[in-house]
Amino acid sequence: METGVRVVGSGQVSAAPDVLRVSFSVEHVAPDVAAAVAQVGERTDAVTAALREQGVEDSAIATTTVNVYQEYREPGTSVAYRGSHSITVTTKDLAGFGRLLNAAVGAAGNGLGLQGLQFDVEDKDPLIVRARELAFGRARSKAQELAGLAGYALGSVTSISETYGHVPIPAVGLQSAKAYDSAITITPGDHTVEASLEVHFSWA
Repeated sequence: METGVRVVGSGQVSAAPDVLRVSFSVEHVAPDVAAAVAQVGERTDAVTAALREQGVEDSAIATTTVNVYQEYREPGTSVAYRGSHSITVTTKDLAGFGRLLNAAVGAAGNGLGLQGLQFDVEDKDPLIVRARELAFGRARSKAQELAGLAGYALGSVTSISETYGHVPIPAVGLQSAKAYDSAITITPGDHTVEASLEVHFSWA
């Protein structure tokens, strides 16, 4: 039978983000699938080329989703198909959002959608280590308090299990790109990493 005390401690560490991810979509509606796909392909290529001209590397542009489907329309109206291609752009130029947006709008016009943006920290390892240290310290403090209340002395650690999560800046959803220009200001805020440890201490 297990004796001792089992507790959970959590630690959170925040840091300023150093990565920005922007999600664009290119859409086109056409009377047939081939035309929808062709137009989406051309506009996506144009957006990608425009982003490259802004200094974005090929490795920083990635496809996230591609869709083609028949749109629902009222009976008796012409059949139409909607094609879409979503890409995510990763940059360390956190102040360059407006510049990238303008370039993408210039390339795709009203066919461009801005799905959202998200800030992140590229190297989370130091944050995880610090969060883990805080979590263990809080677990030990809690265990010592409980041991004292129960009239026991705290012994050694017999097991540890960990859960880890990061709390990114929530993605900001923007439905239309045409209303935005380089004057738009974005504020990164902080990125938070959290570690949670379940620790079992024996009695001394």
